[in-house]
Amino acid sequence: MSDAALLATLRQRFEGHMVRHPDLAWADVEATLVRHPTALASLRRMEDTGGAPDAVRLEAGALTFVDCAPESPAGRRSLCYDQAARHARKAAAPAGSAQELAAEMGVTLLTEAQYHRLQQFGAFDTRTSSWLDTPAELRSLGGALFGDRRYQRVFVYHNGVQSYYAARGFRGVLRL
Repeated sequence: MSDAALLATLRQRFEGHMVRHPDLAWADVEATLVRHPTALASLRRMEDTGGAPDAVRLEAGALTFVDCAPESPAGRRSLCYDQAARHARKAAAPAGSAQELAAEMGVTLLTEAQYHRLQQFGAFDTRTSSWLDTPAELRSLGGALFGDRRYQRVFVYHNGVQSYYAARGFRGVLRL
């Protein structure tokens, strides 16, 4: 997808979901993106893996793009949490990990607070779940966080870092 095609897709999504960024103008967003070609490359990867990235006001003063696909992006599922977990898995190791793929894409995993904020803009992960950035003290104990939305409520759970499921992926966040 060319830069022009990507920008057209992003603009259409931006204009169709103004509730996610009521104080932003597309011209300002586009100007920022054009000045940051690495951001365009990250957004292209987000788009290509099914993330449907859009500008979302997760915090004041920051331009952030987040995967806004209704379900965890299809091109980023069946991943364990991080590289150490992937290498430690003895049998049926997954092809990759959420943290590794996010780094390759130039994005980070949503934090628990960002995930809750995103859920204020719609019902995300009603049939899937998404790995979340996990505090080091929890990760050091072998666990990681993931979230989903069930029964009209957002839940954050824990799982062993080596686990992976066909319905669990990750949502990326790109902060500019």
